[in-house]
Amino acid sequence: MTVEQRVAETGLALRGGFRPVQADGLPSHVRTVVLVGDLGGRLWPYFNKTRRDEPDPLDNWTRRVLGAAASDLGAGVLYPFDGPPYHPFQQWAVRAEGLQSSPIGPLMHPEYGLWHSYRGALLFEQAFDLPPAFEAGHPCTTCRDRPCLSACPVDAFKDGGDFDLDACLGHLGSPAGTPCMTGGCRARNACPVARGHAYGPDHQAFLAQGFVSAFGS
Repeated sequence: MTVEQRVAETGLALRGGFRPVQADGLPSHVRTVVLVGDLGGRLWPYFNKTRRDEPDPLDNWTRRVLGAAASDLGAGVLYPFDGPPYHPFQQWAVRAEGLQSSPIGPLMHPEYGLWHSYRGALLFEQAFDLPPAFEAGHPCTTCRDRPCLSACPVDAFKDGGDFDLDACLGHLGSPAGTPCMTGGCRARNACPVARGHAYGPDHQAFLAQGFVSAFGS
């Protein structure tokens, strides 16, 4: 069974890879790093089927399914949510897939838009061929209106500035924030790229609640 086939059994997908260097701080025997994550919400039915009633259910589900896959493949595994210190998954993703940041922060995928995530990294002692990074143009460079920057009801995203976390959390905790809590981030949903891959309502509501739990007081 190939790495791709074993990972696909979990509901996750391969997200490119890279050859580590000393600055990555990984064990010296690691010669290939393969990123694993979600594309277009494909993990959601797999997660829903086997999720448990526990704290951080998605992170713990990821540990179970990806840990088992890593064991079968003879690989080590790292997760973006383990820390501090946290591993630089966003930097690794840029190296692995050649993605660039969107105006609201998350990396923009040429096919899946903002509807993707990274859930882990498989560490292999073997050096094997890796797919090339995307050569497609960055979709945000040709987006004139940039509706993602104006869709937020409390203007939490500033063009060229920092994300206003307090404004976002204050809105989500108010009655006016109910549509964002049940239907997902309006800025993310406003992006015209890959709307056909947008997460379903249950998935978006789950992520909104997780965001509030992680960053709210």
